Amino acid sequence: MSAYRKVLVPLDLSDDSDQVAIAARELAAYSNAALVILHVIEFVPFGPMGDTLMPTDQIEDALAKAARLKLAALVERQSLGKFSARVEVGNTKAEILRVAEEEKADLIVMGSRERHGVAILVNFTEDTVLHGAHCDVLAVRLK
Repeated sequence: MSAYRKVLVPLDLSDDSDQVAIAARELAAYSNAALVILHVIEFVPFGPMGDTLMPTDQIEDALAKAARLKLAALVERQSLGKFSARVEVGNTKAEILRVAEEEKADLIVMGSRERHGVAILVNFTEDTVLHGAHCDVLAVRLK
């Protein structure tokens, strides 16, 4: 197996993101790989009555700005080394796969939660990425 050159790390910016970022940082350091940190904003613009209170562009811009601030704090907290950060708006599963192709990532590192009962039947993001990715996918078991 050759060393990885570029590692894509999709983060949802939850408390678990630190655990995934640490795993990606360590793996990238071992391979001397670049990190691409990705957060996808999946914004559904309609309220319960089918209306929005603000223009969609303003909401997306505000969400993207908040995400960039949270990403910057995480990067500083975890000393992620050489990296680039991206915030995209769209379907989470599709955006992860698109960015992986666009960035020519050879590994995707993402968090994975254990599921039980009916939840096993639902198509989660990590399942879609695992089966749709052109590269290796590493699932970090979240505590």
